[in-house]
Amino acid sequence: MEYRQLGASGLRVPALSFGTGTFGGTGPLFSAWGQSDAAEARRLIDICLDAGVTLFDTADVYSNGASETVLGEAVRGRRNAVLISTKTGLPMGDGPQDWGVSRARLIRAVEDALRRLDTDYIDLLQLHAFDASTPVEELIGTLDILITAGKLRYAGVSNYSGWQLMKAQAVADRHGLPRLVAHQVYYSLIGRAYEAELMPLAADQGVGALVWSPLGWGRLTGRIGRDRPIPEGSRLHETAQFAPPVEEEHLYRVIDALEDIARETGKTVPQIAINWLLQRPTVSSVIVGARNEAQLRQNLGAVGWALTPEQMAALNKASDLLPPYPLTPYRQQEGFARLNPAMV
Repeated sequence: MEYRQLGASGLRVPALSFGTGTFGGTGPLFSAWGQSDAAEARRLIDICLDAGVTLFDTADVYSNGASETVLGEAVRGRRNAVLISTKTGLPMGDGPQDWGVSRARLIRAVEDALRRLDTDYIDLLQLHAFDASTPVEELIGTLDILITAGKLRYAGVSNYSGWQLMKAQAVADRHGLPRLVAHQVYYSLIGRAYEAELMPLAADQGVGALVWSPLGWGRLTGRIGRDRPIPEGSRLHETAQFAPPVEEEHLYRVIDALEDIARETGKTVPQIAINWLLQRPTVSSVIVGARNEAQLRQNLGAVGWALTPEQMAALNKASDLLPPYPLTPYRQQEGFARLNPAMV
């Protein structure tokens, strides 16, 4: 396993990390998409650790906290061998203090997560969404309190816009407080909007990308193609309403390119899609998920080799889309961006 720095921080993370959204299996459809109990979770974590995958990502909203509980049980006795990343900020109830990242809510959410995870500290806490009702100064100050208290090691965000992330960094700099080092983002061969604004910002500000849904919400698993519609029984039939949109012809054009390279390399479509991400700028770790051992082992096969420059170029061409205004000017500035070696 290759290890990379998480942005400009001193934390080294594996190129692949494991998403534990399948742990627990309770709550509404969007927050629970698996049934792994502690015994099965322990087996999947064993496989990950054998492969060098040491970072495990969860969130309080996954299965109404059950994902954190199962993860905590599964890593018991080997806490020092793993890195735990969790997220908070989305609603955990109907009360006025059950959502957001106010000082009161954030401190309580961290205490609750520590209890469920059965640990004294969280390696990386990410704010699951921007909370416009909480002043950024209050948020950054609270993160500093939690880091100083030893309850957090590092902090990051998830699904922020460029201005939201930059404002948080500016506040941290102004007050001499710890900066955000990670941004958990949607990025895939059929969802490259991250590149337009957030990638240059990440390169400039030292923020590492943790990529969620690298297979485009299950569309790049190799089971879907021009002559292969979404299979019966696929969760896509139930979850498509939550998925980042993609036009059908664009999807098939990307799949065609992936399948061509699969024939050349003997690798699977998902392995190629993940390997492409691992060669993109600012990506610190790609979060893979699995509901069973077979899926996990296939995803782990995405490391230890590299697509050729020609294969990368073919995938870039097939997946390229002109971003909508106001992001279009960034395309015109790409030549200048590439003067920065980090953006090559």
